[in-house]
Amino acid sequence: MIKISVCIGSACHLKGSYNVINGIQQAAEKNGVTDKVTINGTFCTGNCGCNGVAVLVDNEYFGVDPTKVKEFFNDVVMKRI
Repeated sequence: MIKISVCIGSACHLKGSYNVINGIQQAAEKNGVTDKVTINGTFCTGNCGCNGVAVLVDNEYFGVDPTKVKEFFNDVVMKRI
C-alpha cells in the first residue's frame, strides 16, 4: 500500500492542494489502483518553500504543480506499484 499525504496548510491550499488531491484520486481510479494507494490531507508539512503543493509519498517529499498531477502520478506513484 502506497501512502500519499497532500499538505492542505495555508500555503499549499493557496497553491491548489485540493486540485492535487482530486487529481490524484482521479488518476488512481483511471489506473485501477485505488486499492493500492491511500490518499489523505495533512496540515502543514513544513515544506512551504517547495515548488508546488507539498506531497509526501512513502516518506519522500515532492512539490506538485496542480496542472501536472497526471504526470506526477505516472512518474512517481505508478512506478512504486
